[in-house]
Amino acid sequence: MQAAGWRKPIQSRWLVGLPFGTTLGVLYSVTTISGPPLAVLFNNQGLVKDEFRAGLALVRVAESSLTAIVYYHLGLFIAESISILPVLAGCAVVGIPLGAYFIRRMDAETFRRICMSFDAWVVGFGLSRVLIELNLMTSPWAYSVMAGTIVLDVYLLYLFFTARRARLARAEHFAQHSLTDGAR
Repeated sequence: MQAAGWRKPIQSRWLVGLPFGTTLGVLYSVTTISGPPLAVLFNNQGLVKDEFRAGLALVRVAESSLTAIVYYHLGLFIAESISILPVLAGCAVVGIPLGAYFIRRMDAETFRRICMSFDAWVVGFGLSRVLIELNLMTSPWAYSVMAGTIVLDVYLLYLFFTARRARLARAEHFAQHSLTDGAR
């Protein structure tokens, strides 16, 4: 529904905030996945691109920092995990500015749709893996869930971009006729 552009903003944020935050914290602690639910919440509330990014960044930095502290105290950092730190840091140093560059040049609704699409694909993959791990489906067939998600999402993106292109063409046509009519 989110990828299709349907939103119903939550009016009583305080009433929803505690159960949502608690559920999100449990989900992150168990799976380290919190992006899709956060994106759904922020997208549903209709946050503009900068608010969306700031909210997502704030929550993710808090989650990651607290998780790193807990992992350190539990002794979960080992030589193998520390050895990949330079690779991760390098990706962040390159990826963050590159992502910020592209995001600044993107329409807010397009940004939302792409975020929701990415999240749908990630959730589809995660669900496929869970089906395999719980022995509910075998490996090749379990990925049909992800494939179905991707097919549906690509269709929704096609509808979105087709409608967007038509709106832009109408606006451009209107602007051209307004200029020529005004010159007469």
